[in-house]
Amino acid sequence: MVTPITTVFAPATPVTTIDAGGCHVPDFATVLAYFQAQYQAIYGADAYLGNDSQDGQWLGIIAAAINDANAMAAAVYNAFSPATAQGVGLSSVVKINGITRDAASYSTCDVTIIGVAGTIIGNGLVSDGNNGIWALPAVVTIPLSGTIDVTATCLTIGAVTAAPGILSNIQTPTRGWQSVSNASAAAPGAPVEYDPQLRIRQSQSTMLPSQTILDGILGSIASLSGVIALRGYENDTNLPDGNGIPGHCIALVVNGGDAMAVAGIIAVKKTFAGTFGTTSEVVTDSSGISRTINFFRPTAVPISWTITLHARAGYTTDVQAQIQAAVAAWVNGLGIGNGIQLPRSYGPAQLWGAAAANTFEIVSISIARDSGTPVASDVTIAFNELAGCLASAVTITAI
Repeated sequence: MVTPITTVFAPATPVTTIDAGGCHVPDFATVLAYFQAQYQAIYGADAYLGNDSQDGQWLGIIAAAINDANAMAAAVYNAFSPATAQGVGLSSVVKINGITRDAASYSTCDVTIIGVAGTIIGNGLVSDGNNGIWALPAVVTIPLSGTIDVTATCLTIGAVTAAPGILSNIQTPTRGWQSVSNASAAAPGAPVEYDPQLRIRQSQSTMLPSQTILDGILGSIASLSGVIALRGYENDTNLPDGNGIPGHCIALVVNGGDAMAVAGIIAVKKTFAGTFGTTSEVVTDSSGISRTINFFRPTAVPISWTITLHARAGYTTDVQAQIQAAVAAWVNGLGIGNGIQLPRSYGPAQLWGAAAANTFEIVSISIARDSGTPVASDVTIAFNELAGCLASAVTITAI
């Protein structure tokens, strides 16, 4: 584990040093004082080295150059740890865990294909109501049941959305292919993976050689391209638990990623436990044995807010927009299966830690889910639900 960087006052040459205690970086004042002391040791203690002197300015330039070099040495030291590495350095160090930084990704959505048994759909395309084109897997074979669930990928990179039921247009008509639809909303794509997200995924990836089977499954799924969030539950009793998960079953909730790839990982790692969920994929192992793997796609829960506040000097529409953005970001970061506790919402709503926090005072906060009437109480989120919020869904009244 990399130890923290500390600032010290070096008695000798003021350069970055590394020892058993970690990386030690002298501050700029120490570097400048060193050069001033050395100068006066040569030319006399009465040599004037103020900021308005030529010699003082020259020493300041040298000290700034040494200080920058010290900072670079500290950055190199940090680049060897996933906890502190940045940019290209972080991309390089996470390779030791067998993962790479995700490039900009495409939105994905599970769709249900209905048609004549045995129909083969090659390079099928479907579209949404906004003329967005989504590609099916290269080859889709409709089974004897006449229906199959597959993952469609949007051809436009980025966060393209698709509400339930909107992917219903067949763009590549195929004899025997009758209809297509999506029961759940699409998992939006993302830009190039940011450093904080990559650090979280690196931490999750260390669970691959874990002590529990569930941790290993979660670690493997987390490394799949397109997986935005996931959560796992395990019921090792004989009876259904409080979430309705049957005994001796695991239930995984996975947002994003190819459904067949997710099911494949579960099938390989789950041993004898059953699987529970509303998304089903048939996986055939190396022995030709087929088994149905179930898991959940999270159900999106839209959250809306009504906030009343006292406006003070300095409160503007820009501050209002900051509140709306902060509250929405807080909700969107809660994760799968986590409810909303009303008292905790006052932190992001009050913009604690920001300069604008002093321009208003929160009077009351009300919350609602699923377009309901906002009330001053907690919001319960089911184990397979994911709360989401738009800034426009935060209504603010200033009094």
